[in-house]
Amino acid sequence: MQTRVVIVPGWRDSGPGHWQSLWEERIPGAARVVQDDWASPKREAWVSTLAKLILDSPGPVVIAAHSLGCIATAHLPPEAAARIQGALLVAPADPERRAVLSDFAPVPYAALPYRSIVVASSNDPYCPIRLAGAYSRAWGSEFVRMQNAGHINIDSGHGDWPLGLALLQSLTDEPAAWSAGREFSENLATT
Repeated sequence: MQTRVVIVPGWRDSGPGHWQSLWEERIPGAARVVQDDWASPKREAWVSTLAKLILDSPGPVVIAAHSLGCIATAHLPPEAAARIQGALLVAPADPERRAVLSDFAPVPYAALPYRSIVVASSNDPYCPIRLAGAYSRAWGSEFVRMQNAGHINIDSGHGDWPLGLALLQSLTDEPAAWSAGREFSENLATT
């Protein structure tokens, strides 16, 4: 059974040109979480919507989350988390930095029951690199530190993001035509 890629945008969604939107178009069978309220996120509603999409999927899923979507993923109930094969958690948000995101605090500091990769930037305005590293350690995630990559979104020049696609592919069991032949070169460090 083919693994489904589930795209989990963060606060205010990911617009046209964002790597999540481009991947949604490129990856056959990909599903995108659509929240009822992107502007005033509530943890219970966001996590419930994400869990339903995962549980309604025909087989295992791989998560491609950004910002607050990473935190929603960490809050998933066990029955939904059990269906996840892997998760790419990019530029996780710090819900304590903005009042509108505070419903997602506290962030769970427990190991995730699936393979995961946290990608964070040294100059992300929404989450200090040290906090992203702490999430990564607590979640048992591999950690990729990008140098001066901002919030790893369209505003920081990460529309078509080949490195991210390669990292996502590394979480799946099967070869994927959507990532074949892609090349990347980015200034990063892994730990």
